Amino acid sequence: MTAIHWLAATCLLTALFWPAYVSNRLAVRGFWGVVGNPDPADKPLAAWAQRARAAHANAVENLVVFAPLVLAAEVLGLGGGITLAASVVYFVARLVHFVVYTAGLPIVRTLAFTAAWLAQAAIALVILGVVA
Repeated sequence: MTAIHWLAATCLLTALFWPAYVSNRLAVRGFWGVVGNPDPADKPLAAWAQRARAAHANAVENLVVFAPLVLAAEVLGLGGGITLAASVVYFVARLVHFVVYTAGLPIVRTLAFTAAWLAQAAIALVILGVVA
């Protein structure tokens, strides 16, 4: 697999995070609470579901950085070993981040986030010619 494949896998992974917290919304608020418009009077979701939603939002926010880096590296012909390895690390770190954030494991969550951030930084350093 290439970095582009891992980018596609990461996009798919990110797109599949929502069912976790939407299932809790269905259990807590019912069908109309899921398909209707949000209301300040809505019953709150379980703590784990709130964390899952936050983890999903965080994954989307970071995908905005990761995707252009991978695409730029590929367009520039820099999709070698470091870019590929960083893309794999990013995918695994984001999966771990979602799971442990949802489970409420703060230290592991921070380590997973940091690993993903370092993967992004590695790709940026390849693009900038700092590392080969």
